[in-house]
Amino acid sequence: MQQLPLHSSSEVMDRILVVDDTPTNIKVLAGALVSRYQVQVATSGKAALKILSQEQKPHLVLLDIMMPEMDGYEVCKRMKSDSATRDIPVIFVSAKTQVSDQQYGFDLGAVDYITKPFEIPLVLARINVHLRLKHKSDQLEKLALVDALTDIPNRRALDDCLDREIRRSVRNESPMSILMLDIDHFKNYNDHYGHGAGDVCLRSVAKSIENCLRRPGDLVGRYGGEEFVVILPDCDETCAAAVAEKIRDHISRLNIAHAKSLVSDHITVSVGIKTTFCQSQNSCDQVLNQVDNALYNAKKSGRNCVMAAT
Repeated sequence: MQQLPLHSSSEVMDRILVVDDTPTNIKVLAGALVSRYQVQVATSGKAALKILSQEQKPHLVLLDIMMPEMDGYEVCKRMKSDSATRDIPVIFVSAKTQVSDQQYGFDLGAVDYITKPFEIPLVLARINVHLRLKHKSDQLEKLALVDALTDIPNRRALDDCLDREIRRSVRNESPMSILMLDIDHFKNYNDHYGHGAGDVCLRSVAKSIENCLRRPGDLVGRYGGEEFVVILPDCDETCAAAVAEKIRDHISRLNIAHAKSLVSDHITVSVGIKTTFCQSQNSCDQVLNQVDNALYNAKKSGRNCVMAAT
């Protein structure tokens, strides 16, 4: 079915998708919204799902219920079953006025239900409320994925990213590499210089790793304690080894004094590498266990070195 994108200006605005099979309703809603939001419209459930599959997704969906082929309830079900769209607020806009209809809509995950005929000021007010709630929720979610000390992604964010990249590797039949880094003899560092200095050291190491990553899809996160994990999508063994050695060298060049290290007079890291073409049965834990074994071998081989998993 037809998809008609409408843009109010080049200004960055919230994006709203209006889904309705009646041209008059689309004209009224889109006309009221276009001065405040970026508006896209779809005249069928199928067209709506196609828009929702695109990388740039709407921040909110106004969804009619009674449409041919695929009704609004089914569109909402599919949105809420997909991790990429389940957090997009859905407001049903429908001529179905029974309490049971509204209750069913809320049970499916809608945040609001507006009955036709609707009043534009009321629609705008409700959209404004739910967009504000959406933005606050997104901010809290972002904070929940950031390590407070180093200001890089935390373990939860790493697990989420790794799960996505495993699925991408399976889908595209492309290689994925994981690095796991450990600061050598960091307990000795904390014992000698104090935990305050240890925190400063962790932040410096995290920043150094970030500066070594150039591609938009590469990600470093704090795995725990003094361990860091780097996820390198579409990266083969040769590329991963080069990145790992670059990181090891950059951290060494920070020249952070470490009088109690048994490896060097300054901070160093040991790095394990695992490169794999993921299979559907691979899990985050399996991949992390494999790269952890490579890190163990790097430590066993004298530390301050890079070792790849066999």
